[in-house]
This record gives sequence, C-alpha cells and structure tokens, in this order.
Amino acid sequence: MRLASFNVENLFSRARAMNQETWAEGKVVLDEFSKLNKLLQSPTYTAATKTKIINSLKALDLLKSDESTFVILRQNRGKLVKRPQNGPPEIIANGRAEWIGWLELKKEAVNDIATRMTAKVIQEINADVLAVIEAEDRIALCHFHDQLLKTGGISYGGIMLIDGNDDRGIDVGLFTKQGFEVQSIVSHVDDAIDGNTIFSRDCPEYLIRVSATKRLLLLVNHFKSKGFGSAAQSNARRRAQAQRVKEIYEQRRAEGFDLIAVLGDFNDTPASDPLQPLLADTNLKDIFTHPQFDNGGRPGTFGNSTAANKIDYVLLSPELFARVTGGQVFRKGIWGGVNGTLFPHFDEMTKVIHAASDHAAVVADIDLS
Repeated sequence: MRLASFNVENLFSRARAMNQETWAEGKVVLDEFSKLNKLLQSPTYTAATKTKIINSLKALDLLKSDESTFVILRQNRGKLVKRPQNGPPEIIANGRAEWIGWLELKKEAVNDIATRMTAKVIQEINADVLAVIEAEDRIALCHFHDQLLKTGGISYGGIMLIDGNDDRGIDVGLFTKQGFEVQSIVSHVDDAIDGNTIFSRDCPEYLIRVSATKRLLLLVNHFKSKGFGSAAQSNARRRAQAQRVKEIYEQRRAEGFDLIAVLGDFNDTPASDPLQPLLADTNLKDIFTHPQFDNGGRPGTFGNSTAANKIDYVLLSPELFARVTGGQVFRKGIWGGVNGTLFPHFDEMTKVIHAASDHAAVVADIDLS
C-alpha cells in the first residue's frame, strides 16, 4: 500500500487574500479578518469595542461598502454599521445579539496550470490512500477527480471530506482506491476546551478496511498556522491540537487498534514545543526517520525544504512503521527558490504561480500482506 499526505492549497478557488504573489500581502488582510471576527462575537459592544470595530472595518476597506477587494460583510438581519451620507460611519449594534451576519473572504480562481500541476503530483505519486489538506469541499474534490485525475489515468473509488471549522474553505479530506474502502468516519470538529473548539479544521478518523482481517486507522490533520494571530496564541492552540490527537491515538490503541497513521500539515517543526505531546510523548514514528525513506537530500517539506520548513508529516504506529518498505518526499510540484532551480520541477511550471503547491507530498510505502 502507498500512503501519502499532500497539502493541495485549494483546487479550484482560494481566498483572494491567500492568492497573492507574496504571503506578506495576504497576511495583513487575514490578521485583520481574524481580529474583527473575534470583536464581532463580543456579547456587548462597548464604546471601546465599537472604536476597534470601526478601525478594523477601515483596515479592510469596508467603511464605505459591505464589499471590498478581499472581504464581504454580510448584514442579513439587523445592522452592524450605519454609513450616513453626511458624517462618519458608526456602529449601531450594541452587541452580537442585535444583528445577524458575518465576515466572508472573497474567493477567486486558482491558476489553471497550478490546478493541473496539482493533479500531476497526485497522478505521479499514485497513492492508494491519499490525505489531502486545504481542499475546498467534497464537491470540489469530486470535480477535481472526474475532470483531471481520471483523464490522467488515476481513479479513486472513495472521496470524502467533512466541513471543518475554517471559514476560509480549507479542509482536510481523503482519496482511497478500490480495495481500501472507508468503513467508518469519526469527526472531532466539535471537540472543545472551555467552550473553544480545539481543531482549526478537524481531526477526522477514517477506518479503512485493507483486507479481510486488517483495518487501517487514519487521523488526518491541519494544525493552526503561524500565518496570523500572535505567536503565543498560535503555539498554544497547536499544542492543544497535538495533545488532543495524542489522546485520540492512545484511546484507539487501548481499544485494540494497532495499524494507525497520523498525517497532514502540522505547521511546525519536529523539535518545536507545540508538537511534543504528539512527537515525543507517544510511540508514533515519523516516516522521515525510517532507513528506507528518501528525503531527496533536503530535510523539509515546504517551500525551499530547509529544516525550518519541515511541517508535513506521516506518523506511524510501531506496528505500521515496522511494515514500511520505502518512502519519499515528492517536490516536483514546488517552485524551489527565486528561480525555481533548487530542485527539479514539472516542465510546465515556468513561473511561481504555476506551482502545484508550496508543500511537497510525503509518501510512505507499507507492506500490509
């Protein structure tokens, strides 16, 4: 069996703020978007809160209209903001209960070549079971499969994605070939600590029947990024996510499951404090440490694949790790370095916007006989 994890960075559409030439451009918008979302959830809008809301609306270019280049303010029932013709805008709602609406990131199409390169990565790694990170929704996965993967000669009988907690439309899903049918699914989208959801997306458990006597349990993850919010808050949330995954893993071990993989984009490096509950305090083993694994001469999985960019993982239980026969980091869909020359990429990629993803696919070959 070939098991893989690949952050596809959306297939057809992506939040416009996340689709800029540089991450710094979009980060400003995403930071303000997150900040304003939290302010709007306040039960009571004090004078100070209203001032902060106005400042955020200004930063997002929403003072004159409910729609800007990157963001839409939905005011479905009641009103949050009044914009008089003669006078400054003012917040007229006194708390969250006085209006119904939300903020929404505007989306735009992903570059067509990039979408085709994403399909090419998946076709070339040819995984039997593939965890996909940052996919829009199950319908997008199905369209991507039917329009691009099948025409390229690869077919998956199982396509699954459960909507998670990220309002940008970046969720985690799964492709499975015939003979690797999903037997059951458990979602952890509502897991919470003190009323706060733990997972940025979800930590779905997929139980896959691989033979009459063997079942494989997958925990697919996309941990909190470092891209926006304070470092302390981001680190704390990633650590809480790692801790919860550890608890789920150990619970399933106690229930008798032994062939378990925890995989996805953890948004942090192996030695980082937030990941220690999972990487140091369990018996899970990173595929990168297997003697038969080929890292392509580079220790990372993201961008230029330096050690500081080792953020994508396939972690295996000891019983699964013992069955590994090989593995690799597949980087041909990444634009390496300013000129794309750090490592080989697909010939069709002639500029950075054509890249399939900033992430490499991580592949593990496992003998389940």
